[in-house]
Amino acid sequence: MDPRTENTARPAPPALPTAVRTPLAVAAVCGAVALVVLGVLFAGQTSGTAFDAWIRSPLMELHAPWRQIALVVDYTAEPVGGALVLGTLTLVFLRLGHRRAALLTVLGTGTSIAITTGLKPVVGRDINNGFFAFPSGHTATATAFALVAMLVLVQRRRLRATPATALVAAVTLTAAVVMAFAQVLLNAHYPTDTIGGFATAVAVVPAVGHAIDRVADRAQGRETTK
Repeated sequence: MDPRTENTARPAPPALPTAVRTPLAVAAVCGAVALVVLGVLFAGQTSGTAFDAWIRSPLMELHAPWRQIALVVDYTAEPVGGALVLGTLTLVFLRLGHRRAALLTVLGTGTSIAITTGLKPVVGRDINNGFFAFPSGHTATATAFALVAMLVLVQRRRLRATPATALVAAVTLTAAVVMAFAQVLLNAHYPTDTIGGFATAVAVVPAVGHAIDRVADRAQGRETTK
């Protein structure tokens, strides 16, 4: 390959678009703080809060078709369903040339799942006689999927900071609420568990994306100077 062509090659799209880096950094800090605070508050609990009871009561009374819808939503974050969604997003991002976003899909989602899984026995919040509930891994997974997808959309559309931030926040929050609805209706989590799952992904995905960009930028810089 001609060195001149190599040096003028278009740089890979970042994992975190410039337009939303600052809002994401703020959100990540808030998410981490919320996760820690809620984890401390709910440690060792064997029941939900008054807020949980207020949300759960009407949802637990829903039947068809809401239960079937909840099961479909739940499946997208189950091991098989989640792997299908993750694989699809990763392949699409690679096809579009967003290699860093593809990596963020795997590492950001995987790290979020690992953290929620590891925190459950540490917090020890019980639901359904012996199942650890906080934080919700399903909600973290849905949040991570939606967040990375919106980051790619923002990058491709070259949105400015305000509309980009609004879009990312709206879609990511909607995905989290839909999954939270399913988890509460299916009696898998208290509503506040889903807040913890959302906070986990909001804290983790931007941090992982920042790390990916730093490592990739350094590697790209070394290649350019050769």
